[in-house]
Amino acid sequence: MRKALITGATGVVGRNLLMHLVERGDWEIVAVSRRKPDVPGRYEHIAADLTDPSDCRGKLGGLRGVSHVFFAAYLELQDPQKHVEINTGMLVNLVESIEAISPTLEHVNLVEGSKWYGNHLGPYKTPARETDARHMPPNMYYSQQDFLESRQHGKRWNWSAVRPHAVCGFAVGNPMNLLTVIAVYAVISKELGLPLSFPGKPGAYRALYQCTDAALLAKAMVWMSTHAQCANQAFNITNGDLIRWEHVWPRLAKFFEMDLAFPRHISLVRFMADKGPVWDRLVAKHGLKPYRYEEIAAWGYADAVFASDYDIISDIGKARRFGFSDSLDTEEMLLRLLAGFRAERIIP
Repeated sequence: MRKALITGATGVVGRNLLMHLVERGDWEIVAVSRRKPDVPGRYEHIAADLTDPSDCRGKLGGLRGVSHVFFAAYLELQDPQKHVEINTGMLVNLVESIEAISPTLEHVNLVEGSKWYGNHLGPYKTPARETDARHMPPNMYYSQQDFLESRQHGKRWNWSAVRPHAVCGFAVGNPMNLLTVIAVYAVISKELGLPLSFPGKPGAYRALYQCTDAALLAKAMVWMSTHAQCANQAFNITNGDLIRWEHVWPRLAKFFEMDLAFPRHISLVRFMADKGPVWDRLVAKHGLKPYRYEEIAAWGYADAVFASDYDIISDIGKARRFGFSDSLDTEEMLLRLLAGFRAERIIP
């Protein structure tokens, strides 16, 4: 039986990967995160501080037989250089700790993203391909992958990197979870008697965009980590289709039983800052799970997404050629996940 170690196990990527491996039942699993994941099933949980080399060695030093590491840990830092240093340091601390005590290590999978291509800096070459040139650093993903490439040289284990965009699923306290932001924004707007207005730039409303279902991403991560042809390769992974928010937003308004309003670009960080009491009122009124307002939605991430008034497109042909062919209808995925949020009493 393979033994997986998942870091960032409470995040939208790590949590869904944990669920996927638990459901499969053919993996021994260790979940690493500061708090225990709210995922039922058989796995070991370790609360380790990956930024601290000694804590990492101390907490993980008793592990034996780890065959696969899935690195989905992430810390948001405002200083660009510190952001790179801390996030790369977590990967270094983990790999060095596991490599020292698990000679059975076969593979390290790294979660990257389409920021690899500089889409956060402005318009960029699309569709983005894994072979595209890098932009001017700093970029956390460059430093992390460079470490893996150099560390792996001459070793029996190999690595892979997955580059999704706008991963959609559920997790709390996650800095990059677009669908939860949309859901909370919509239900608060409705509670205030407002129609549903797209809060981004007009160009972002019309531009092509892509999303990645967290469950599909989990399958892709396991696939590339267990197939020899994927060794030491990076892969773009998305649902495989493209959307425009101008077509999706009316369907979202219908789902929430709201009128559709004309798009109005606002800063969600600014305008949602004082809406905690409204959220608390919704939780009490509808008997929702008592997630704190501060952890349920990441407004800064949504502001960045809805300000991107240019096409966001990754080419997924490489993954197809290497053997991963799963795809989803993004509009249907969004509605399905929102219905799941409602069924789980996350939103009314």
